[in-house]
Amino acid sequence: MKVVIIGGVAGGATAAARIRRLSESAEIVMLERTGYVSYANCGLPYYIGGAIEEEEDLTLQTPQSFFSRYRVDVRVGHEALAVDRAGKQVAVRDLASGREYRESYDKLLLAPGAKPVLPDGAKISDPRVFTLRTVEDTLAMHDFVAGGGVKRAVVVGGGFIGLETAENLAERGVKVTLIQRGDHVLAPLDRDMACFLHAELIRRGVDLRLLTPFEGLSAEGELKVLTARGAIPADMAVIALGVTPDTALAAAAGLALGQKGSIVTDSHMRTSDPDIYAVGDAVEVRHFVTGARALVSLAGPANKQGRIAADNICGGDSEYMGSQGSSVIKVFSLTAASTGINEKTARAAGIAYEKVVLSPAHHASYYPGAQIMTMKVLYERGSLRILGAQIVGGAGVDKRIDVLATALRAGLRATDLKDLDLAYAPPYSSAKDPVNMAGYMAENLALGRVKQAYCEDVAALPRDGSVTLLDTRTPFEYARGHAAGFVNIPLDELRGRLGELDRAKPVYVMCQSGLRSYLACRILAQNGYDCYNIAGGYRFYAANLCE
Repeated sequence: MKVVIIGGVAGGATAAARIRRLSESAEIVMLERTGYVSYANCGLPYYIGGAIEEEEDLTLQTPQSFFSRYRVDVRVGHEALAVDRAGKQVAVRDLASGREYRESYDKLLLAPGAKPVLPDGAKISDPRVFTLRTVEDTLAMHDFVAGGGVKRAVVVGGGFIGLETAENLAERGVKVTLIQRGDHVLAPLDRDMACFLHAELIRRGVDLRLLTPFEGLSAEGELKVLTARGAIPADMAVIALGVTPDTALAAAAGLALGQKGSIVTDSHMRTSDPDIYAVGDAVEVRHFVTGARALVSLAGPANKQGRIAADNICGGDSEYMGSQGSSVIKVFSLTAASTGINEKTARAAGIAYEKVVLSPAHHASYYPGAQIMTMKVLYERGSLRILGAQIVGGAGVDKRIDVLATALRAGLRATDLKDLDLAYAPPYSSAKDPVNMAGYMAENLALGRVKQAYCEDVAALPRDGSVTLLDTRTPFEYARGHAAGFVNIPLDELRGRLGELDRAKPVYVMCQSGLRSYLACRILAQNGYDCYNIAGGYRFYAANLCE
């Protein structure tokens, strides 16, 4: 059997190695149009910032090492031009020599990845304008910044690449302006969670401009980034508006295509041609939570798909069961992570959901160095099926998102989180882990022990005396900032001051994080009050007043 693989990096390189492990007799040819076959794609921004110091650390395998270990014929600088499905051949060009030839195959694997989105206004040839997708892109940007003279940079787009590039340029002493069309950065997060990242970016000196659509570039003399809110001068610009499937080859070959021109595959990663498979950023997959077709441009799914395609090419019966989009990103001192769907996606899918918001410490609060994280867990009303989670904080975020991603994958209910037997020692967690706490909160809601209101509802609550707005923090906390119209009765004084509250009026209770207000609601409910705990507390509410 002869297998030709078009594209390396995550999906293609993983598939090649897996095919060899399954078949010593297979002939494997890998075609990669860049000069690098297997590299740390997600590490590229960190070479620009200096966290990764050596260029060779970006390269996971070379053509020589791949051949030595796996006997794979790796041809870098070779571009696939066309696929002849009837003749089962690929037309190839050696970019160094210009020579063109045809390569036959028994099975073909497409792993072309994705390409940067470049609107018409960004399609100019100027050495001061960059995208970041390949090692070559990284080296060019690194050398440009290292050459000196770069004082101001504009990063267009607040997704993963945009945020990581902005951070790493700032770490190099460059004054960074980050523009974003929407009202928040990092689309997997809801805006109320992204606001913590907004504050961190601003604190670190990034000029963050939300609701600022990109319109184009002016490169005559001084470089300027043109936006709907005016021109921004810069020494360099980085276009990071996302990626789109690089599927011109598949389209020309007549393979079935899905959204944004992505390649349609079945669960075996087989395309509409039974002898052609496809994996990675170029393919359309099933979203694990909603069941809808989706594009998920992440290294983890690409690696898994490469392995599954390889199994099936070699006669196996492996299936890809869908992606839930688990991701994590460092933004200066914060970590942001998510899995599953957010509120925006749940609403678009017509899923009735509930949510809990909490702000626990990442380990026992009495042990030195405890850091606060903010967690939001979404679950389906009625079934209590976990739909997704988002966490922003310092240490411990990655650990909790992985637990929640596993629980989601396993089909657990939100209330099952309370029963997870998680490791505990004061330097690492609390006896009630933050994940357990989310489960306890979901159980309290499910059993009717507490009712919730949300921070986004606070502004609309009546201030005409028809309801009671209660803040149960200390007088010192209250004096430092509180929501308009809320009166202060500290939790520890509440039992003795119940006479100040009218039992005929609903009571909306806020504290700093939602815990003391929950305790207040238990007191009030058992004394005949109709009470609502404001999820997330004043900390969450105040974070969303930042713009």
